[in-house]
Amino acid sequence: MAGHSKWAQIKRTKAVVDAKRGALFTRLGREITVAARSGADPAGNFQLRTAIEKAKAAGLPNANIDRAIAKGSGQGGSGGDTFEAVRYEGYGPGGVAVLVEAFTDNRNRTAAEVRLAFSKNGGNLGETGCVGYLFELRAVVQLASLSQQGQSLDEDTLLEALLALEEHGGPPALGYELDGQGAEVFGAFERLEALQDGLRGQGCPVTGWEHRWIPQTACPLHDPDTLRSCLRLLDALEDLEDVRSVTSNLEADEDLMATVLA
Repeated sequence: MAGHSKWAQIKRTKAVVDAKRGALFTRLGREITVAARSGADPAGNFQLRTAIEKAKAAGLPNANIDRAIAKGSGQGGSGGDTFEAVRYEGYGPGGVAVLVEAFTDNRNRTAAEVRLAFSKNGGNLGETGCVGYLFELRAVVQLASLSQQGQSLDEDTLLEALLALEEHGGPPALGYELDGQGAEVFGAFERLEALQDGLRGQGCPVTGWEHRWIPQTACPLHDPDTLRSCLRLLDALEDLEDVRSVTSNLEADEDLMATVLA
């Protein structure tokens, strides 16, 4: 897919490290709390179902999930309405565009923390819209590399499933990425639920789904020091408790990335 972000691949390699961060469970709980405002039943609330699936995949205990749902739906006292979604935009080292999404109960605190992370790591927090035009919000469905029957997911199999899905009236795929760890299928923002349901119907091994900002123009980095500084910035932003997602248009050669991450 043209203009895809290597950062998605970087994040997969760092998933084990990220899972150990203390802020992760808090972040996932907030997503569930906000989603539960529209209803406590996951069967009738796709946003909540998505948040729960994401939390379970990260190992969030069921008790934490239940508390977050109760809080958001008003069953667990006040607090569900205190969080609001905010977005920050800026530039990292080398001119890399960065989008930061957060859930916060204090805009001043969150803005100050995000601004400090940018400034301490060679970046600059900009005005709303300064880099947003470089990204498009898409539906993304993740597939496993193997089906439940142990069959490998190759490109031909994936293409056949996507064509069959469209022929049966399902949403068209706008692109896909396939590697040894599985595949990601991209679709229109508003068709996420239909896309993941349709892929399941075609027998595809769906492991997760989300809305994600997809960069339409990549920013290649070739200098290891610049790349290292940019990764430090992205890590610093992801470590912030209020931050729910960090997206960039960073692109780097795999060999260079491996050297920097070593």
